[in-house]
Amino acid sequence: MKIRKYSFHILLAVIAVAFSVWQSSAPITTLSHGKIMKVAVLDIGQGDSIYIEAPDGHQMIIDGGPGSFIMGELEKVMPVGDKTIDTLIITNPDKDHIAGFLDVMKNFDVYAVLESGTKKDTKIYKEIEDAIVREGAKRVIVRRGMKVELDSTNGVYFDILFPDRDVSAWDVNDGSIVGRLVYGKTSMMFTGDSTKKTEKIILSENSLLELKSDILKVGHHGSRTSTSQDFLSAVSPTYAVISSGINNTYGHPHKEIIDTLIEFGVNIFRTDELDTIIFESNGEEIFPKQN
Repeated sequence: MKIRKYSFHILLAVIAVAFSVWQSSAPITTLSHGKIMKVAVLDIGQGDSIYIEAPDGHQMIIDGGPGSFIMGELEKVMPVGDKTIDTLIITNPDKDHIAGFLDVMKNFDVYAVLESGTKKDTKIYKEIEDAIVREGAKRVIVRRGMKVELDSTNGVYFDILFPDRDVSAWDVNDGSIVGRLVYGKTSMMFTGDSTKKTEKIILSENSLLELKSDILKVGHHGSRTSTSQDFLSAVSPTYAVISSGINNTYGHPHKEIIDTLIEFGVNIFRTDELDTIIFESNGEEIFPKQN
């Protein structure tokens, strides 16, 4: 059984933000020398959902996709019989990012839900809010500078880069959570539906060293509203992952984004072509898992 230490870290973050004095301690960066972190970009149609499992077994899901598709995909990547999830992250409250979490909260014990602070006046968002209350999960509005520890022993953490302010009145895409998952010498950038406006703010607040990542989860399913050349240059990924549905009505991913990724020499992985995409990291290097 996994030891539940996660809620304590979240509680510290909430208290710290309330008093505006918190600074997290430096994360442990000792490499695991072979212990594997799994990141699965799930094939859930037109939407986003990413399952992350740290070497010590702690888990996080970034977004839940548009519906019940997530449950079948989780069965393929989670340990058999596991009925707990440490944290859910809602990067924005659009249906294609949250609807699947209704089934997740029905079937798993969830300990914390992290949000950007944007809201939506929709039936599905109200259902999510009610489900969080029933679940009894801690609900946290994140801010830049928070580091969410997944595995302190092996140095796995999720570094919040955005929002850096109150975005409750913002467009939900502009206010998306952006964060960088770090394990040893490897890192992955997760962008939700963040726009070029969001990217510009992140570029102004962070050094290239703080943004450089091995993998970029391409913003907004490969929409032309995201993934500016400046942001792509700063992240400088080896791999780009695009989560989009087959023959979706939005035309995602847009051709100009694919062309830009090719121009930058990035290896492109698409859920509409490859189904669920799994990467593994041992803390030294990161690589696609051979299915």
